Amino acid sequence: MTLETRRKLVLVVIDGLTPQMLEASLEDRSLPTLAALAEHGTLGRAATTFPSLTPVCLSSIATGAHPDVHEIPHLVWWHRGERRLVEYGSSFGAARVAGLGRTLRDTLVEMNARHLGRGAVTLFESLADAGLETAAVNFTAYRGRTLHRSSVPFLGRVRGPEQFFFFNLFQAGRTGAPLSFRNRARGSIDAYAAAVGRWLVTRDGFDFLLFYLSDYDYASHLAGPDTARTVLARCDAAVGGLVDAAGGLDAFLDRYAVIAISDHGQTAVRQVARVADAFRHEPETLVAASNRAAHVYRLGDSAPVVRRLAERLDREPAADVVLFREGDTFVARREGAELCMRDSGAGVALEGDPAVLDQPDAVARALAALRCPNAGDVVISAAAGWEFADLAGKHHLGGGSHGSLDAGDSLVPMLTVGLDGPMPSSVVDVAPLVLRHFGVEAPGYGARRAA
Repeated sequence: MTLETRRKLVLVVIDGLTPQMLEASLEDRSLPTLAALAEHGTLGRAATTFPSLTPVCLSSIATGAHPDVHEIPHLVWWHRGERRLVEYGSSFGAARVAGLGRTLRDTLVEMNARHLGRGAVTLFESLADAGLETAAVNFTAYRGRTLHRSSVPFLGRVRGPEQFFFFNLFQAGRTGAPLSFRNRARGSIDAYAAAVGRWLVTRDGFDFLLFYLSDYDYASHLAGPDTARTVLARCDAAVGGLVDAAGGLDAFLDRYAVIAISDHGQTAVRQVARVADAFRHEPETLVAASNRAAHVYRLGDSAPVVRRLAERLDREPAADVVLFREGDTFVARREGAELCMRDSGAGVALEGDPAVLDQPDAVARALAALRCPNAGDVVISAAAGWEFADLAGKHHLGGGSHGSLDAGDSLVPMLTVGLDGPMPSSVVDVAPLVLRHFGVEAPGYGARRAA
């Protein structure tokens, strides 16, 4: 197949959708569009990155890299260069504590303009460099080659895909889509995305479209994982709108290959911890916590050594796996047992109890989290059922959350239609798959993983 005859590609990301929820819904035929796509494709499961939080996961999907390359460590983190907290919107309360204007600008502009690593290359950049037209709807890891001016002067200009549509704040064309933030609880954000997606498909206005639906995760946070069936049905209808805009399923699949995934899973929250309390008497120590992961930063020489900080969590029931680095050794600690990881030249040499990291793809994900230049000196993965309160003390008790290494937070559905090659086993395999489909060489880090 030549580049001229190769199908275009639509990548659908449904935030927070768990594999079991998708599989059960496909079985009972409550998702007609996704069920029809599954009949023409291959359905599987894959692991996401760690921490399994939306900014980290979406950056991994966009770049084909873990945080050691894309450098986005969490929803909230300490910027060592600027000596301040970066908060991407754990909650409205957390945004107010961090500074509402600063949070908005960090989330909407700076994450892509300054925080996303220079060594990482997004799908939008790689495909644009190859002369292909890219499009994105509401996707927050959007860095591309085309300059766009916001309708809100405060946000200025950013570089994104050629066809860039982002919550009415950046719009590459007049689509007639409704306001995205008019009533999120009733699905206004995904309604905006659905309208823009239909507009793009009607015009066949892209080679690659990243179509992001976020309302399912929002609803699951409130009511718990695998409960938001009504919202998932709306997601299916939004994808169905793309199919209808192309003239039906056969016409849609004649024109487009499809990947449908989630960025992370979710698990139920039964207890909440203020993990900063474990360090309240430690000098020059800062905790950045949100959802089901946390980072502990040493801010000066008077802070305790890293091992001591890690051992402070031995009696903390909310902490499951505690990760830290000692020289050239990476350590995972769990219930007093340790697993040491070292680069051996021929791979990663392990010493200790392998059960410490028995979660999906856990060694690779733990190493990447610790190697992220913006990570804390200690990284914490929450125990089952626990969530860490954010800067404002907000949490999702009685609902759902994510962020940990746990399988429930970390496994995502993976549906591919019309693509050659093996099923991706990780979200970082998605970008190389997309690039290979278009005959575009992956960045060096992606090419090494694919090999």
